[in-house]
Amino acid sequence: MASFFIDTDTGQVATLRQLDEAGLVPVTGRPARPWHPIQGTGDATTLWYAVMRKPVRDKFIGALCIRHSDHHASLLQKGWQEVAVDQIAVN
Repeated sequence: MASFFIDTDTGQVATLRQLDEAGLVPVTGRPARPWHPIQGTGDATTLWYAVMRKPVRDKFIGALCIRHSDHHASLLQKGWQEVAVDQIAVN
């Protein structure tokens, strides 16, 4: 279970734990820009949820949605990309 963040410049997605292990989480508990929290439940698991991203102008936005739901299908039709689980990491 995890909280997900997106680098709004590159579209890279990472969990709060991964960012913390990389030393990117200050004592405030929130990573600094360009990392932005992906709105959704704070205890999501990639077993049930898909992590989605989409470029908008010169930045990336992120979303969580339940896999194989109507919302998931709708996001895919609107040009959102599902982030593969093995791509969720700090690069």
